[in-house]
Amino acid sequence: MLVRVLSISIGSTLLRGTCNPISSCLSIIRLKSMASNLAGVKGLLIDISGVLKDGDVVIDGSVAAIEKLQSAKFPFRVVTNETLKPRKTILSTLSMLGYNIEEKILFSPVPAAVEILKRENLRPHLLVHPRMVPEFEGVDFNNPNCVVMADAYEHFTFENMNECFRKLMAMENPVFFSLGIGKYYMDDDGMALDVGGFAKCLEYATGVSPRIVGKPSREYFHTAVNDMNLNCDQVMMIGDDVEHDVGGAQAAGLKGALVRTGKFTKKDENHPKVKPDLIVNNLAHAVDLLFGTSSS
Repeated sequence: MLVRVLSISIGSTLLRGTCNPISSCLSIIRLKSMASNLAGVKGLLIDISGVLKDGDVVIDGSVAAIEKLQSAKFPFRVVTNETLKPRKTILSTLSMLGYNIEEKILFSPVPAAVEILKRENLRPHLLVHPRMVPEFEGVDFNNPNCVVMADAYEHFTFENMNECFRKLMAMENPVFFSLGIGKYYMDDDGMALDVGGFAKCLEYATGVSPRIVGKPSREYFHTAVNDMNLNCDQVMMIGDDVEHDVGGAQAAGLKGALVRTGKFTKKDENHPKVKPDLIVNNLAHAVDLLFGTSSS
């Protein structure tokens, strides 16, 4: 069947013409739908792993996309669950890949956890990568009354896990923090287990549910949003984790965009619980749509 005339208004532009095949008409309708989902967005939260880079490899188009946001003075914050590298190392890596990201717009779980520990007079037993221990400067480690777990990579040994188990079991009022709760992420050589599986293991053994510091914590999202002086419904999170980036953001009152990069798999587009506000090829695609310069 030939569709002879199509007239669809997208913003201030009126598209008229003959569409054959019908798929070309549908692509215009999808474009209109994506544009409407971006209506009212005045700020972005952007993940690092899977959006800006995979391991230490830059994702195509992302450097230019960040530069475009910076040139337009469009507010954004970089929000990560990275706990294997100190903040300065993260920034150094991003710089080597071509990004110019200021430390003040980078939000990561360890500084947030340190603030909580100090504020609540908590003394942690740490299961983190050894390079991260200095990041807990000023924290009291004597006679631990809580356990803090982050991505420890090869240090997730039986001995280290069992020590956390014993500490929690011995506490009268056990407190357990997990810095993020991700299942896996894309590393240089492929998928890698994240902290979430190990945290769930400890939760199962002890019956103690972890307090999450990092995505998908509502408080974590709100801290970054407040830093831009915006309301939650004015901000969109862009990430490759459909549950914790997109779903977590939506549960916190933000919009959520899923990128087809990083650890994205095709089944994420039809997640049984999370329905992204936007699904895009990559960060560059999202930014082009935001600025009205995308044709797809």
